[in-house]
Amino acid sequence: MSSRQRRGLLVGVAIVAIFAVAIPALGADPSPSAAPPGQTKPDKLPNPNKPDKASKPDKAPEVAVTVNGTVTKGTDEAGRPTYSVTADGKTWELSAGPNWYWGDKNPLNAYVGKSVSIAGSSQAGDAELDVDTVDGKALREGGKPPWAGGPWVVGETHPGWKPWMADGKPGKGLGRENAPGQLKDKTSTD
Repeated sequence: MSSRQRRGLLVGVAIVAIFAVAIPALGADPSPSAAPPGQTKPDKLPNPNKPDKASKPDKAPEVAVTVNGTVTKGTDEAGRPTYSVTADGKTWELSAGPNWYWGDKNPLNAYVGKSVSIAGSSQAGDAELDVDTVDGKALREGGKPPWAGGPWVVGETHPGWKPWMADGKPGKGLGRENAPGQLKDKTSTD
């Protein structure tokens, strides 16, 4: 191949390279994008097994409720204790928090059979009363409830507790002796 043919071939390759770069750039949208490249998420498809938020009814507003009556104790379908008060012809289901947390030590148990004044909150139109005070005495201290925080905080009584959680969170202060893979036998050859 002569030098003239090489030069012609180089010019041809250069022209093809220029067009390969210039044509996509000329066709690009000049407006700025909303997100950096590769950072946008595709629209989610609706899950037929999970209703969307638009189809869920709005929760009724919470209202303060005070009732006077005698506390009665019953059991639900799972055999757990339930507490109620009938006042002005309406039966209120009393709640001091989740049954799994209290077990047999529900603070409402102390008021069974007694005529008391109960203050708390309920959703408008609902018959469940979240009890705050009984005869002016707070049922629990203010702030975050003791059952909040999940199984790591509550412990074995939490319904989400798993036996493997008893050893603490993996990698959290286990030390070299208890950390997985740290004390391998270095004499063996694999």
